[in-house]
Amino acid sequence: MKRSVLASLVLIAGMGTSNALAQPEVEVLHWWTSGGEARAVQTLMDEFQSNGGKWVDMPVAGGGGDAAMQALRARVLAGNAPTAVQLKGPSIQEWYEEGVLADLSDVGAAEKWDALLPAAIGKHMKCGGKYCAAPVNVHRVNWIWANTAVLARAGIPMPTSWEEFNEAAVKLKALGVTPLAHGGEAWQDATVFETVALGIGGPGFYQKALVELDPAALSGPTMIKVFDQMRTLRGFVDDNFSGRDWNLATAMVINGEAAFQVMGDWAKGEFTAAGKIPGKDYQCSPTPGAGFLYNVDSFAMFKVQGGDRIAGQKLLAKLIVGENFQKTFNLAKGSIPARLGTSLGQFDYCARRSSYDMDVAAGSGTLLPSYAHGMALRGQQAGAITDVVTQHFNSDMGSAQAAKMLAEAVANSR
Repeated sequence: MKRSVLASLVLIAGMGTSNALAQPEVEVLHWWTSGGEARAVQTLMDEFQSNGGKWVDMPVAGGGGDAAMQALRARVLAGNAPTAVQLKGPSIQEWYEEGVLADLSDVGAAEKWDALLPAAIGKHMKCGGKYCAAPVNVHRVNWIWANTAVLARAGIPMPTSWEEFNEAAVKLKALGVTPLAHGGEAWQDATVFETVALGIGGPGFYQKALVELDPAALSGPTMIKVFDQMRTLRGFVDDNFSGRDWNLATAMVINGEAAFQVMGDWAKGEFTAAGKIPGKDYQCSPTPGAGFLYNVDSFAMFKVQGGDRIAGQKLLAKLIVGENFQKTFNLAKGSIPARLGTSLGQFDYCARRSSYDMDVAAGSGTLLPSYAHGMALRGQQAGAITDVVTQHFNSDMGSAQAAKMLAEAVANSR
């Protein structure tokens, strides 16, 4: 690293002259372990190291981040927190309330984050009005991915309504093709559920039910229709779906074993890693209905000791929101930049469509936080919803009973 860059980091960190030669170091806890995700996180590691930093990787696979959070809690309780942790949404605030997050407001001020981040995204990154996390991307959750060749052989266009999806799935199933690639994990069930809720009920219903937790919306006739559609979708997955990792479900679409997958745009990273081209090898389309469900990955910095680790946090935060990283990381990850004004010239159609739709949704009030991916609700409330969703998906429970249980579970979680 050039001495001037290191000196500025030392100044930002407020460290003394005695630490001026400390090599910035980070231990990074994350759950990006699939092919596309690992390729994406490598871009951050490479940029950090090229700026003179030492990166200690701590990947924890499984559970959509659940296993990583268990590992984090054990480290914090032991008084040995990692320097940087992949966190998002209300979980950032929960850790802040425990008094263990570092203050990044000096970096945010120096780098002008208030001007570079969308207001809705920046709000998630602040604790007590001060920056405590740095966003790496914006993921759209409500996507359908499809194998172009499979659809062409069946004479099926991309569905624009859930009715069209159901009709296409029936036809595919009759042809011996698995209509819907899915992994039987709770968070994957929740991902499909929230896209169905948005599509059937609309943005206003989604806001009422899965953000505000309105009892009438949770238990009413629209929610019953949502569970009806979930029951229908259950008939379109293969018999071996239980416990399947999401990226293996994506591989089913890539390999032509299945036609569709409902999954956030991190799935595109798997297509990219496999050398597939959007519009040619695969199709991307928003799930039926208006609105944009967002999931923002970010890194929060935990309170640590030592000039090298503090300097590492400041450097990492600066690089994360930098234009170069925002471009290279999101090209690999399948998401879109969180930083405003980042050039999308190298991004594909799916990413440009996502960016355009996000701008439209922000202007129309239909930019909504994903409950399934930790952006809308705290863990206990989200978990209560997901437990009912998964129980319904894996049983013969009726839709009316599921809606009633949903409202009761949310009430008991408060």
